[in-house]
Amino acid sequence: MIAKFSTAALAATLALAASSAFAGAADYSFEPVTPEMKKGDDVTLAIRLTNKQTGKPVPDAVIFKTRVDMAPDGMAEMESPVTPLPPQGPGVYAFKTDLPMAGRYQVTLSAKVQGEPENVTGKVIVKATK
Repeated sequence: MIAKFSTAALAATLALAASSAFAGAADYSFEPVTPEMKKGDDVTLAIRLTNKQTGKPVPDAVIFKTRVDMAPDGMAEMESPVTPLPPQGPGVYAFKTDLPMAGRYQVTLSAKVQGEPENVTGKVIVKATK
């Protein structure tokens, strides 16, 4: 006996399969909670990870790589140490770093998101002021 599918049921099944096939690391984005802050030592950076498709924060990601440097101002060699801090809310990951001079800093992050086979990597620009 051959099962018959309605056109709507078949379309829904194909749409679900397609959305699963196209889900990936590009469906996530990092953004600064505070894009501008005062320069100094032991500055707290808060970065939000969101799912682009739903707009919702992504909690419980494992951030395994971070880097803060002044690449946007042509000084990528000006790297600052980064220390992870406890999360500051759902999908908000915090780090302590030094922003020794005024200018733009690039925060590069890599994360493992639960249920996602690929690593999520992103770059965020923050500005340090006097």
